[in-house]
Amino acid sequence: MTIPVKQLRDDASSPRSSRETNSPANRVLLVGPSLDILGGQAIQAARLLSRLREEPFVSVDFLPVNPRLPGPFRALQRVKYVRTLVTLPYYLVLLLTSVGRYDVIHTFSASYLSFLLAPTPAILAARLFRRRVILNYRSGEAADHFVRWRRTAIPTVRLAHAVVVPSGYLVDVFSAFGIEAKAIPNFVDLEDLVYHPRRPLRPVFLSNRNFEPLYNVACTIDAFALIQRNVGDALLILAGDGSERAALEARVRHHGLRNVTFLGKVSPQDMRGVYRNADIFLNSSNIDNMPTSIIEAFASGLPVVTSNAGGIPYFVEHERTGLIFEKGDHAGMAEQALRLLRDETLAQKLIRNALAECGGYRWSAVRQQWLDLYNGS
Repeated sequence: MTIPVKQLRDDASSPRSSRETNSPANRVLLVGPSLDILGGQAIQAARLLSRLREEPFVSVDFLPVNPRLPGPFRALQRVKYVRTLVTLPYYLVLLLTSVGRYDVIHTFSASYLSFLLAPTPAILAARLFRRRVILNYRSGEAADHFVRWRRTAIPTVRLAHAVVVPSGYLVDVFSAFGIEAKAIPNFVDLEDLVYHPRRPLRPVFLSNRNFEPLYNVACTIDAFALIQRNVGDALLILAGDGSERAALEARVRHHGLRNVTFLGKVSPQDMRGVYRNADIFLNSSNIDNMPTSIIEAFASGLPVVTSNAGGIPYFVEHERTGLIFEKGDHAGMAEQALRLLRDETLAQKLIRNALAECGGYRWSAVRQQWLDLYNGS
């Protein structure tokens, strides 16, 4: 059944597929969230799918963990809780009828219940059909997940033939639980982003994180309240959506803030213009791993002010490629942001250094690592 594949690709038009080259190919099935669930996992899955389709010795398909139900049943997926009850069985059927056709199952993974419902069935199905399985674990909550779900999560992870994570931070976390993991960083399509010189910086701030508790966008709003007391014409752009939107809008009203724009969900393609219209990137997450939005800010020429959550200090160096504050400290965030407006030399140094780091986050920098993994090396 090819419904999940057709959602993101048409096999007949796939460039340089194994059928066209008559060359041996690894048949790879990517299993992860589609862009119907806009977030870091879905974006990385879509980017990887697009790039792998260009490879002559890989034949790749995609199976979403959130497949769209056919016809009139799709309306059920708009109902909270019912959505999971009707989608999960459909996903399991598609999984079991697909896995046997591939050599490698590459499953994306978050934590907790999501780990149980999405990658766990993919791992078990791959093992059932004796296929090689790669677990691509991407959550900054890994340590807590393994402590709370030790009896189920860790044995399941060990069933994977290879564990891949985006950062050295998660390599260290997995190692603490006796699991070997390989770091392959997130990559961005730099050609989709435009570096835009900013001299001097304007007080136009951007947050590009979903409105969920772990990202603590409330801290960004509280910091902006302090910033606006010092810089009256400061602007804040909030790209994202989520369960805390109403509370965040109320917080803006509570502070009496001006010039705050809620953009809602923004597609990866449209983020290019959003980055261009801002001058300073703010991130106040409490739990994190390797947010692609920071790399995109680097590439777009925005200096970054970020919390020290999770894996962020592994790729953002304080006062060299960004400014770091203690997570949850909105006053510290405001102080670092104001430094950028007051110290042009510092701001330009951060912008230059951060841009220089971006070469390590291109497809060309990670391509061979993925191909080697699919080949079992």
